Amino acid sequence: MPNPKRRHSKARGRKRRTHYKASAPSTAECPNCHEQKLQHRACPNCGYYDGRSIIIPKES
Repeated sequence: MPNPKRRHSKARGRKRRTHYKASAPSTAECPNCHEQKLQHRACPNCGYYDGRSIIIPKES
């Protein structure tokens, strides 16, 4: 495989990486309490997942 003859500058590598952006996690509405929660996880507000009580949420 060909290898680079000269070292690339830091700016050149950073220009390439400008498009690597973190995206916000997608959320869904809890069908039990209608609060926003992460998808495929138990609701932190009511503790329900898939129609069943999985965890007992902490009282604040």
